[in-house]
Amino acid sequence: MSVPAAAPTITNANSERIEVIHSTENIIDTYLQALHNAKSRWDCFADVNSLAVPVLIKSIREALSRAKSTGIKLRFVTEITEGNISQCKEAVTIGEIRHLEGVKGNFAVSDTEYIAISCAAIAASSTTTRNSTESQPTTTATAVPHAVYSNVKEDVQQQQYVFEILWNKAIPAEQKLREIEEGVIHVRTRLLENRDEIINEIRCLNNNASKLSICSAFGGMQMAYNYLFDSYTKVVEKHRTGKGDGMRWIVNMDNKDSLDLVKTFLNEGIQVRHLKNMPPMNFGISNTEMAVTIEKMEGGNMSQSFLISNEPLYINHFNSLFDELWKNGIDAEDRIKDIEEGVDTDIEVVPNAATAHEIYLKLVSHASEEILLIFPTTKAFIRQEKIGIIIALREASKTRNVKVRILMPHADSLSEDKIQDLIQNRDKSIVIRNIEQTSGTKATILVVDKIVSLVMELRDDTKETFDEAIGSSTYSHSRAGVLSYVSIFENLWIQTELYQQISESSRRLELANEQLKIHDKMQQEFISIASHELRTPVQSILGFASLANKAQIEPIQACKGILLEAYRLQQLTNDLLDVSRIESGTSLSYAMEKVRINEIILNIVNAIKISLKQGVSIETGLGPNIGGVGSGGIHDNSDNNKEIEIYADKSRITQAISNIVGNAVKFTDMGTIRVESLVSADKKRVEIKVCDSGNGIAEDILPNLFDKFVTKTPGNENKRGTGLGLYITKAIINAHKGEIFAANNKQAVGATFTIVLPSVYAAEKIR
Repeated sequence: MSVPAAAPTITNANSERIEVIHSTENIIDTYLQALHNAKSRWDCFADVNSLAVPVLIKSIREALSRAKSTGIKLRFVTEITEGNISQCKEAVTIGEIRHLEGVKGNFAVSDTEYIAISCAAIAASSTTTRNSTESQPTTTATAVPHAVYSNVKEDVQQQQYVFEILWNKAIPAEQKLREIEEGVIHVRTRLLENRDEIINEIRCLNNNASKLSICSAFGGMQMAYNYLFDSYTKVVEKHRTGKGDGMRWIVNMDNKDSLDLVKTFLNEGIQVRHLKNMPPMNFGISNTEMAVTIEKMEGGNMSQSFLISNEPLYINHFNSLFDELWKNGIDAEDRIKDIEEGVDTDIEVVPNAATAHEIYLKLVSHASEEILLIFPTTKAFIRQEKIGIIIALREASKTRNVKVRILMPHADSLSEDKIQDLIQNRDKSIVIRNIEQTSGTKATILVVDKIVSLVMELRDDTKETFDEAIGSSTYSHSRAGVLSYVSIFENLWIQTELYQQISESSRRLELANEQLKIHDKMQQEFISIASHELRTPVQSILGFASLANKAQIEPIQACKGILLEAYRLQQLTNDLLDVSRIESGTSLSYAMEKVRINEIILNIVNAIKISLKQGVSIETGLGPNIGGVGSGGIHDNSDNNKEIEIYADKSRITQAISNIVGNAVKFTDMGTIRVESLVSADKKRVEIKVCDSGNGIAEDILPNLFDKFVTKTPGNENKRGTGLGLYITKAIINAHKGEIFAANNKQAVGATFTIVLPSVYAAEKIR
């Protein structure tokens, strides 16, 4: 077979080189040699069609397997789709794989070498595989297959850096495979700042949509026509064939310049409505995703940034916002007719403050359904209270069931009392929300029943009276004008909800991220601890068995040791199984019956007494009533015959109390452990307290003490458990409709755990 000559090799004094390699056979040989030379890493970046090459070509697959067996870390980044899912599953057995959307290109990089392979070479390799003739590959691609090889240190380091960026950006293959196979949708929110990426992502959003709603300035409509119009026609076509809900668009049609483009959208089957006062952002929502930008895109220019998300919270919010705006919009055909005919609307300018005052009171007094009010300042609120507006609002709410919604800046000390008076005397039909006070032109805006508006310009906010403070007013019956003010109000109203939701979402996200970090750290600690906990009894069992086998220990003594360690191993196994059931949503089994809590406590204490360390003692204080005897309300041991009963699973409640008492014994080197049972004065609650004189609970884990894998005690690093006991204990107590608390003792060493459970008396009362 003839091989085309390679390109000139670039070589430096250290035998570093860069070369172009031709022919599929030479490329595969170079790839295999570089893989053979790898010391600790082999990182591959492959597009959606190329992952099949290392999976299907036998020589490469075997080389990867050998590399893996020698401890070389194999990593792959590719785009996992339904088309290559079988190759990805195969590759998972070879190395670690991650998924990245839109992967383009193919390269591999080791510790010291780098090779980038052309698409033609990939096609030739695929043809070779299909023909099952590795020794004589045939290339059906029109381009000449080639690859670029380099062992120049700077090139290799650069590609290692590039791969790490891509690796960190990608998601685990298992997650993507599960999404594809189970139809799981991965929720994510991204800020795109690349023009081509924005166009591709929005086009993809449109192509996948069966329903599309867009609200934009006219510049946004121009941009959409320039870059995305064909994707909108697909949404309309789906609707025509009964496979979707079609497409709606809200835009501001100010003048004749906008008519031709709007008509183009209408002719395509896109529903369009006009809105005078648009929200301060452009956004679009499909049935599964949303995109938003604050840029105006004037002249049809592409936005420099877009927020893309499939977060249900955002989709639901923007759908609600769009529906409200759509409801207040004007059909594009009507707006076009008005503009073309030069029809003006019913708008009256009221220059006299006294006249505006009269109109104001009359409108509020005659409202029948809804009043919307925006106060520009808190002083404006006080001035209008003086002219009787607040009384009129209250009267409309009480006597005519008119819904009143008010937006105003946060109250200062001057208006706080008045606002509180309104809030205290109103019913649920009056709602006040706060907005930020803005600079520039200010006005009080009144909309009544969505059919009339009054906009009163604020001339001088320092004046004390209404007539002195306001300038001219605009009184309007224009449907377009009134609905525009309704839109302004609704936008601001919804934004108050959005800001609250975003703030809460941000807080939850920060908390979730922090919890995730803590969980990961604790999980790693648990793996280490569990390994130790499992290894210790196993080694002891093997040791006892070995000694018995060699007749170096009495069989009975060996059996006792083996049984003790086997019980310890069994306990750990049971804990792991319990946690598994809890995490999977499978409840632990419970057989509820009347049980005597004092009897359980005494059995636990008696069993533990025989294994106490020297210098440690355990005592009980068991009694039926908190207020019965002594300043602390605790009976001494002479009251043990009093019965305190609860409904419980005896073995599970014993397990929970044993865990608490066992912890106290484990972390107490000197002193007394006290176990108490108490009954509340109303006989509805039973309390079990375990107080020890150990080192207490570390402050950094106290808030998460009952979470999985939490295990740490100051000065007792060698006494850590698996961090599962308290987690299981809390699950058991919760299942019994109880509570559990823990705190360090304030005036002494050690800690106190408290379990609160409903008594039999309380349960029977409920029945």
